[in-house]
Amino acid sequence: MTVRGNVHKYASNVDTDVIIPARYLNTASAEELAAHCMEDIDADFVRKVKKGDVIVAEDNFGCGSSREHAPIAIKASGVSLVIANTFARIFYRNAINIGLPILECPEAVKGIRAGDVVSCDLAEGVIRNETTGKTFRAQPFPPFIQKIIDAGGLLNSLRQKETR
Repeated sequence: MTVRGNVHKYASNVDTDVIIPARYLNTASAEELAAHCMEDIDADFVRKVKKGDVIVAEDNFGCGSSREHAPIAIKASGVSLVIANTFARIFYRNAINIGLPILECPEAVKGIRAGDVVSCDLAEGVIRNETTGKTFRAQPFPPFIQKIIDAGGLLNSLRQKETR
């Protein structure tokens, strides 16, 4: 699967409380969560983000609480991929469980700026900054995890297994 979009770039330690503030956790609606995604760190995010866009961040993206609302809000906002130097462990697993592609690639984080256009072949882990022409390589997911992402998350992946 290949994704392509404009970059929204953030620094280190973007925690789940700024990805989706706790005051909005009284809903299970992905659309409602998306309407408030990143608002405490980037008030214009929900107006700027378009389907397919990419978040690029430095270290420890998704730190804080273990709530799965954070990757749900990001995915529902239209973001197709998050690239970071590192992810908080629970965010990493929650992102996979809900089918949000994430890649760790410090070289890409250094070589990508806000507003750049990025494409990525998720199966190969090849990230291309289409604005600058630079290419970066991240470690792709192993096939069993890529199947979860391709299915749109763990529950969808399990449902597909049941119907076979």
